[in-house]
Amino acid sequence: MARLAIPKTYKLYIGGKFPRSESGYTFEVTTPKGDFLANAAQASRKDARDAVSAARSAQSGFAGLTAYNRGQILYRIAEVLEGRVDQFVEEIRASEGVSAQAAQKQVEQSIDTWVWYAGFADKYAQIAGNGNPVAGPYFNLSTPEPTGVVVALAPAGKTGESLLGLSAVLGSDSDQWEHRRGALPPHPTALGHQLR
Repeated sequence: MARLAIPKTYKLYIGGKFPRSESGYTFEVTTPKGDFLANAAQASRKDARDAVSAARSAQSGFAGLTAYNRGQILYRIAEVLEGRVDQFVEEIRASEGVSAQAAQKQVEQSIDTWVWYAGFADKYAQIAGNGNPVAGPYFNLSTPEPTGVVVALAPAGKTGESLLGLSAVLGSDSDQWEHRRGALPPHPTALGHQLR
């Protein structure tokens, strides 16, 4: 007797929990050929408000961490990705229809992107901060500070960039880089930055 597959339903991640969408709606995630992969929760406006509210409540704790500790968190994400490379390669192959080599390359570049941002977490203030010239017998110094809650959208649509684009956007927001204003150069393999 053939076994019936149990399709996965992905939930939202809000405030450290995995709730279903407030609306109860889901949508089908399919392969490029249209084959079913999974169900995913379709977030509502209330879900978005709840996510922003949860992020605001957590922001002060994250902003209070030292740059070294923030870098450790980013590095831990790279470690988790490294430990689950095979799973991510298979999921990228299924969802994007790319070859195993292309999926492997994307996962490796994503890991490298997280490590890159983790390494710069405690160096950002030295690069972005500076002494400002002023007329007078005193100093005027600029130092970067956490800006608050940021909504980041990962690039979509290009095959072969899903995980890498997400890593580039989330890593850069976690590290407080200011790519939009051109203050600092993006990571060489971070393909998603031009979409911000």
